[in-house]
Amino acid sequence: MSTNSMSRRRFLQSTGAAALWLPTAVKGHTSNEMQALFVDGVMQEDVSKWELDTPALCVDLDVLEANIAKMQSTTARNGIASRPHAKTHKTPIIAQMQLDSGSVGICSAKVSEAEAMFQHGIEQILMTTTNVTPTKIRRAMNLRESCEGFIQATDSPDNARLLSAAAESMGIVADIVVDIDPGGHRTGITPGQPALQLAQLIDSLPGLRLRGLLCYDGGSQHVKGFEQRKNQTLERLVAASGTYDLFQQSGLSTEIFSGGGTGTYNIDHETRGLTDIQVGSYVFMDAQYIDIGGESDNEAYDDFGPSLTILATVLNAQYEGRATTDAGAKSCTINRPWPVVKGETGMSYTSGSDEFGSLRYEDNASRSYEVGDKLELIVSHCDPVVNLYNQMYAIRDDRVEAIWPIAARGMSA
Repeated sequence: MSTNSMSRRRFLQSTGAAALWLPTAVKGHTSNEMQALFVDGVMQEDVSKWELDTPALCVDLDVLEANIAKMQSTTARNGIASRPHAKTHKTPIIAQMQLDSGSVGICSAKVSEAEAMFQHGIEQILMTTTNVTPTKIRRAMNLRESCEGFIQATDSPDNARLLSAAAESMGIVADIVVDIDPGGHRTGITPGQPALQLAQLIDSLPGLRLRGLLCYDGGSQHVKGFEQRKNQTLERLVAASGTYDLFQQSGLSTEIFSGGGTGTYNIDHETRGLTDIQVGSYVFMDAQYIDIGGESDNEAYDDFGPSLTILATVLNAQYEGRATTDAGAKSCTINRPWPVVKGETGMSYTSGSDEFGSLRYEDNASRSYEVGDKLELIVSHCDPVVNLYNQMYAIRDDRVEAIWPIAARGMSA
């Protein structure tokens, strides 16, 4: 077995005990019962996470706080800011934790997410997706009317004119950044002269105020191998830095030059002009990110710990070499790689069935599970998993410390 494979295994094993052997008679506290025990932000009863009804979404507070602290210390050391993406956690409490740690604001993918964040007290919001329909433009301008810290993106002259007209009709000025295409042709305007001309148009429109530019290179975040990821990231952002230079030479605002992400958080500061990074998954981590490898370990990306897990219960264990749990696609998604059983080796997990997960043992399995036993899963891809749940349980030392509403859950419009 290769050294790299061993390092990944050790990392997954070191993430903590996977399960507790529980008799089937142990009560599983339902969501409603837990809500009744959580009064004025305080648990009224000591409840172990292993007593939760499943599937349950849990976040380890010690790991979450360590992840946030590490991101903040790294960005501060590198002379750059963080502007975390709320599309990952969709939870205002976590957004506030990020702001309290020093983040300059949060990002949202959809106007509905931005609305939910503002309704829960978050006021520095950069929406990274362009609003193009009359309904969404109206919603965005209504939000801007109430939220002075709301900034939105655009990537075309026609859209900029629509935004300006909508803002003028309401007697407001909307803050705007130009979205630059890093080369993936998903969103954003072509860098260079097309982007400069759009910025100059925005600067001239009465309903808009130019705040700078953004360029999120999602295609580089999951490139396996640190050196390969670094080379691709810096190469693909050269054109964006050149556009930043054009903005400056033309006297346009470059107050914001936002981009980057979890996979490149310790690379992005080398891009000239970049002011902040749109990190998201670092708070939770997942199997997809663990697989890309880090700067010190090309096999396992262990810069941040997996704080988010799904607690599941074994429903059937009567067939040799396998067991069935209650956490399938509706709890875990069908994103690949599949979830990982936390702290275990010699077993694999799939969640392809709607209601059921399948646990299969190899010859070197560290243990086997019986009906009623509970286990924890490191999620495959944290963003869509969070969107499946109404709440997450905040856990410290295996005890439920709080229940956090996922206020932007389902906010996809």
